[in-house]
Amino acid sequence: MAEQPPEDDTDRGFLREQLDDGLSALANGLRIMRRRGPSQLQFWFIALLIGIAAGLAALLFRKGIAAIQGVAYDAKDVRALQEFVTDLDWYWIVLIPIAGGLLTGWILHMFTDDGRVRSVADVIEGSALSGGRVEKRAGLASAAASIITLGTGGSSGREGPVVHLAAVISSWVCGVIKADSITGRDLLGCAVAAAVSASFNAPIAGALFALEVVLRHFAVHAFAPIVIASVAGTVINRLAFGDVTEFVLPANNTLDFYVELPAFLLLGLVSGLIAVALMRAIFWADDVGNHIQKRTGMPRWLRPACAGALLGGIAVWFPHIIGVGYGTTSAALTGELLLHEAIIFAILKVAAVAITMAGRMGGGVFSPSLMVGALTGLAFGGIATSVFPNVSGSETLYALAGMGAVAAAVLGAPISTTLIVFELTGDWQTGLAVMVAVSLSTALASRLVDRSFFLTQLERRGVHLAAGPQAYLLSMFRVRNVMRDGDHPWAATEEDIWKLIEKGIHIAPNATLEDAMPIFEINNDVFIPVVTMGAEGEPPDILGALFQVDALKEYNRALAATAAEEHS
Repeated sequence: MAEQPPEDDTDRGFLREQLDDGLSALANGLRIMRRRGPSQLQFWFIALLIGIAAGLAALLFRKGIAAIQGVAYDAKDVRALQEFVTDLDWYWIVLIPIAGGLLTGWILHMFTDDGRVRSVADVIEGSALSGGRVEKRAGLASAAASIITLGTGGSSGREGPVVHLAAVISSWVCGVIKADSITGRDLLGCAVAAAVSASFNAPIAGALFALEVVLRHFAVHAFAPIVIASVAGTVINRLAFGDVTEFVLPANNTLDFYVELPAFLLLGLVSGLIAVALMRAIFWADDVGNHIQKRTGMPRWLRPACAGALLGGIAVWFPHIIGVGYGTTSAALTGELLLHEAIIFAILKVAAVAITMAGRMGGGVFSPSLMVGALTGLAFGGIATSVFPNVSGSETLYALAGMGAVAAAVLGAPISTTLIVFELTGDWQTGLAVMVAVSLSTALASRLVDRSFFLTQLERRGVHLAAGPQAYLLSMFRVRNVMRDGDHPWAATEEDIWKLIEKGIHIAPNATLEDAMPIFEINNDVFIPVVTMGAEGEPPDILGALFQVDALKEYNRALAATAAEEHS
């Protein structure tokens, strides 16, 4: 019998070392779970409750629109609203949106400080600059105004107001639990995810929309609670409407892979230009409305009624523009419209959305962008299939891809919009065509606007979020909170302060570091005097000095905190 080789002491020591490391890691994990587990579970429970509340809010919002449309237009089926509108006398078609505009204008005049409807852009701003909080009073007023707008003939979408309404819910919860900024943003993401999921019956897209558009990062710590809330919102939708997709597509959506892909590349570019035209039309119409209101002295409460009159006039001839427009979108996706109808309806929808938004009537741009995209894709597909009948697939496949491409470019959300299109239609077999069109449209549109409709809205208000945290973090710090007053151990001497004041170099205490940094750059001074200006002929009141090194330290700390949150 052969003698067995002795066991290697080195191998045995290595195995024991690995076992000890594993046991140590397990014990450490159990200690962390005992210490942090309950609080984490509590947070997830709060996320679940927010998801349910946001889902119910989305459901009530949708039911509210249907109820008002049922009263105003005697509509039994809101998806076929235009059929009921055509049965009315022309003067009712005009008067109903005017009445809705008057009521909307009164609500916004009484309960907001600027007569403006709050929407997704304000939620993005709240996430970035306000610790995940939004205005509650103005938010509730905006939700009421949007329900009335969409119920009485406004041509906009229901998803934007629902997102802001969900953000109001999360803001209230943040106030109750005294949440810090990171927790506030996470709860805001939960509310947004649930609202989008409940609106579209799209849990995957809802979660990714909150991360991609509102939080604008994909931090791992935020993913689990957002998914929980998104699923809760979807369950609310399915309990009310069943497990059905929003649109039903024909069964002949097939893609001749290699030959037809160049056509979808071209559709993506066309869709990007259409999306830019839609956004620019809204902004141009808003500027025109502001100019007319200023020149005529029109009270702000009357502006929505004037827009309602214009919409009513268009709806007499083209009732398809009224409301959310899912009926027309469905007709485009199923190929029920002719080529000239698709083109005319797309142009009129762009005009109607611009009038609604410029008239401060309420609503969002998500549903309109889906409708315009489906009509664009159908028109493109009609031309493509007639020019190349032997190598082209179904026109409705182009409508599906166009719907995703225009919406993704408007929202600046290629990932979540692609998934929303899939979940809205249940068609996962044509994903390549949709992805190709979406990628080209967002790449083109983002170069022609500030990345998306929402970020461009904020840029027009002077809120610079499009370039990322490095562009907007400075605006979060007030000079008075960073300056050194006279009691500081290393305060500036009064003599040096007066020298700079005599040169005209000073800053107000309520200014931000965003205002201060250009002054440092131009003058290359170590500090800037912080003063409040007195009456004419009186010297300014010196409060202290803002040192450049202190401003840079605050900025660096904020950048580090943002990076830590995004990668946690």
